[in-house]
Amino acid sequence: MTPDPPTLAANLKRLAASLGLHDCRIALIRGPAPHAAAFQAWLDDGRHASMDWLARQPQRRSDPRLVLPGARSVVTLALNYWQPRPPAPPPIGATGTIARYAWGDDYHALLDAKLRDLASYLEDCGGTQKLYADTGPILERDWATAAGLGWNGKSTLQIHPTLGCYFFLAEILTTLDIAPDTPLNDHCGKCTRCLTACPTQAITAPHHLDARRCLSYLTIENQGPIPLEFRRPLGDRIYGCDDCLAACPWNRFAQASRESAFAARPFVHQWPLRQFLDLDPAAFTALFRHSPIRRLKLPAFLRNVCVALGNVGTLDDLPALTLASSNPHPLIAEHASWALQEIHRRLSPSPLIPNSPNSL
Repeated sequence: MTPDPPTLAANLKRLAASLGLHDCRIALIRGPAPHAAAFQAWLDDGRHASMDWLARQPQRRSDPRLVLPGARSVVTLALNYWQPRPPAPPPIGATGTIARYAWGDDYHALLDAKLRDLASYLEDCGGTQKLYADTGPILERDWATAAGLGWNGKSTLQIHPTLGCYFFLAEILTTLDIAPDTPLNDHCGKCTRCLTACPTQAITAPHHLDARRCLSYLTIENQGPIPLEFRRPLGDRIYGCDDCLAACPWNRFAQASRESAFAARPFVHQWPLRQFLDLDPAAFTALFRHSPIRRLKLPAFLRNVCVALGNVGTLDDLPALTLASSNPHPLIAEHASWALQEIHRRLSPSPLIPNSPNSL
């Protein structure tokens, strides 16, 4: 027997809490996602950069009923991943910065297991479900906002009143009627700290992000060269960028996640950048076996490392970069050569190559 909608919602929320999820909210599906038209305009303007999968069948991404016929409710879930920076001995050499969500294990498998437990309960209640842990065609922040799981901030990130921005979203589409939650008001007010904090002005206006300028896109999804204009703004980042998150005042409420899987691995804070240049494909796979970084692949990761060394490296890093500049992979070799020029420009009495066309 299927419980009535309020009982179903209460049972689902208790089960979600017992699984370690930090919030569970429900929205009813009455039509396409509220920002379906804005999403299409974003695609039409090319602001999704090379993420072509976003432009495939955008109607399906905007309307859950096209993904799951008969879908009536969206269960939205939050999993906190914030971890404090652990104490660590100072490394020998310049280090890089990795986005906080990638400090520990990949979140996909962890979330998927929790979603399957929730879906099993909904199946027992007579529902048919689709599960998404950042893996399917759904405008997840629209449905999170509709469900009252925070609000969409000016950075385009979802903001939760007690978790801030440091949490993963996941969704379950279901054919069941579940009592919905009440949406929250937008509490960003006049604050524009996220816009000001962005190193490349990728947040072109409140709620408008141009992926072509975003350092997270450029260091993760982008598989080609880092455009010259963004190499110096990249600073010491080697995977992602947290600047707009760190600037958000709602993160003052962030507390350490109970998930030990998200704790920082030694390579996050203790490895000097030049040590990454010693990685071959097998060592890269072994080091990042459980990390989201493994999906980046070695050439693109070393591309990022070379740019970071160009920005923060020292003369001690020149031998490793010189070796990398002769790497057979052109992506690594070109960025290592750029880094060599940058270090000499910053630290030598005169540049290695005066008036280089790569100088900005």
